[in-house]
Amino acid sequence: MVASFVFLPCFFISSMLFAGDITTPDYGDAIVSASIADARTLVPILASDSASSEICSMIFNGLVKYDKDINLTGDLAQSWEISNDGLVIIFHLRKNVRWHDGAPFTAQDVEFTYKKLIDPNVKTPYGGDFERVKSFEIIDDYTIKVTYKEPFVPALSSWAMSVIPKHLLEKEDLNTTKFSRHPIGTGPYKFKSWKTQEKIELEANPDYFEHKPYIGRYISRIIPDESTIFLELQTQGIDSSGISPLQYTRQTDTPFFKKHYRKFRLPSFSYLYLGYNLRDAKFSDKRVRQALNYAVDKNEIIKIVLLGLGEVATGPYLPGTFAYNEKVLPASFNPDKARKLLNEAGWKDENNDGWLEKDGKKFEFTILTNQGNEERLKVAQIIQRRLKEIGVKVNVRVVEWSVFLTEFIEKRKFETVLLGWSLPREPDNYDIWHSSKTNEGQFNFIGYKNEEIDDLLTQGRRIFDPEKRKAFYQRAHEILYDEQPYMFIYVPDGLSILHNRFEGIKPAPIGIGYNFIDWWVPKAKQKYK
Repeated sequence: MVASFVFLPCFFISSMLFAGDITTPDYGDAIVSASIADARTLVPILASDSASSEICSMIFNGLVKYDKDINLTGDLAQSWEISNDGLVIIFHLRKNVRWHDGAPFTAQDVEFTYKKLIDPNVKTPYGGDFERVKSFEIIDDYTIKVTYKEPFVPALSSWAMSVIPKHLLEKEDLNTTKFSRHPIGTGPYKFKSWKTQEKIELEANPDYFEHKPYIGRYISRIIPDESTIFLELQTQGIDSSGISPLQYTRQTDTPFFKKHYRKFRLPSFSYLYLGYNLRDAKFSDKRVRQALNYAVDKNEIIKIVLLGLGEVATGPYLPGTFAYNEKVLPASFNPDKARKLLNEAGWKDENNDGWLEKDGKKFEFTILTNQGNEERLKVAQIIQRRLKEIGVKVNVRVVEWSVFLTEFIEKRKFETVLLGWSLPREPDNYDIWHSSKTNEGQFNFIGYKNEEIDDLLTQGRRIFDPEKRKAFYQRAHEILYDEQPYMFIYVPDGLSILHNRFEGIKPAPIGIGYNFIDWWVPKAKQKYK
């Protein structure tokens, strides 16, 4: 499991099934999932989108991972010790692990991964956590000692980052390596094939250190349209997919779906937002961003787009989580207040044509969002309609996912973007909001800079006392909602569906996919050979 922030191009499987009572699993069959976006890279330390990260999580392992109860447990590390002051972690690595090509996994691979994460020439968004390391020492092939410059609370969870093979990549440029399309990991599934914009296929690793997965193949089909995905469900061409609120509440409430599928509604650990390019003068004034927030009715969006299956977002921390500040209340829908703030910022309808102007220029901008996600398109259209009512002209442009990231996000060529974040369980938002994280390939692509936020995020990484640490994040929550670098829109429920032939699924606080290697299909029900 990758402990990281990832862009969400679409819904993806985070939780699905209930456990059966049968206790003698059979090997075989395949699971065919659907994604509206293709992966961009299968080098895990470069994978910042959910399509790539989902595949990487099947192929690679970190030193640690989250268990079903959202507690850190061993993965490639079988145990560790942390010094009393929190400055030193000694990891004891598993000795029975091999890369998919048969080479042994050792401490050299961990050191190599660490060095690439802090290499300024590697376009990884995850380097910040590892820049806190003072020294990395290999004690022997299966023991490493990591010493930090200062107390760093997310230290242990940061080592959930996937480890990559030194023997295959030490002479490669990670930004351009062919390994990105032919990966070799230590994980439960081995890479088999990748047909661009069609499918990625993995096969079970018979030598996986936990045990060979029962499901023989994992196939991710790229279907860049939610309606087409639903048609594939109706013909049983795919086994699993995220589904829309309309599909969840109405279109799957039929005898066919009740017979062949199970559907699930669970926490999504994600939120939707409209991000402003703060380098653009139109959005540099906080009053403008606050005005736009007042002008958009989030409850209307949740009612129309989510059919009520979600709640209003008030910042980057989700309800019920450690860092969430209950005192930060969502702004009311108030077009009059929006107009007043815009007038104060200099935006007025000078020629009575219905549009606001400033210095002779109409207040007009484009919302960019990704192809294939009908919910986001609907959200963009509602925002467009509501802002028109206060004199702001909004255009909506839909772009294919890989182009969206490569040509617009990475090159900072956008005015606003409608996107989602999938969040790690650790509340550290440093990589998204700290002013040092605005370079190419990093997550603060809107260019947000605030000295107090920088200080709060830095302090939140240093203080181990939970109550003191919570105070830093709750203050950050207040500031970010007040400043509105994003228009925080909603936290959706996670809606998914999966074919009912699968057994061995055990729901837990973290979701379902944590024990995917234990899923199986009885021989009599197996569909794929």
